[in-house]
Amino acid sequence: MKKILFVCAAFISLVVAGQKNDAPLDAKNAFAKSYPNASNVKWDKENGAFEVDFQWNGKKMSALYDAKGILKESEVSIPVNELPASVTEYLAKNYKGIPVKGAAKITKADGTVNLEAEIKGKDILFDTNGKFIKEVKD
Repeated sequence: MKKILFVCAAFISLVVAGQKNDAPLDAKNAFAKSYPNASNVKWDKENGAFEVDFQWNGKKMSALYDAKGILKESEVSIPVNELPASVTEYLAKNYKGIPVKGAAKITKADGTVNLEAEIKGKDILFDTNGKFIKEVKD
């Protein structure tokens, strides 16, 4: 009897976990159209939108869609050494001794491009000229 209860509980937790991270069909279809042959696809819900992490053409990427499948932004990882000098100078001055764990280029739906530096659980955002925009908890 205990085994049956355990199996039922495990099944229910898997179903609930799968629903939590599932994205609407419109978002999935839009993603599949924009990124054919993407691999390592993982969906997650983020502030009412749906984020998908994936590999595409050898790059680690993510994209954010609304429930209707409209792309809000896309993000591609870049090497930290590709951040502009003004960004690295700002980070060295304002985050002394804290290593940059990762960097990314974010493209918003309107075409605006931002740069991101990940530092100790925070995303530090800059414009393409390296001007500080804001700090966001990761």
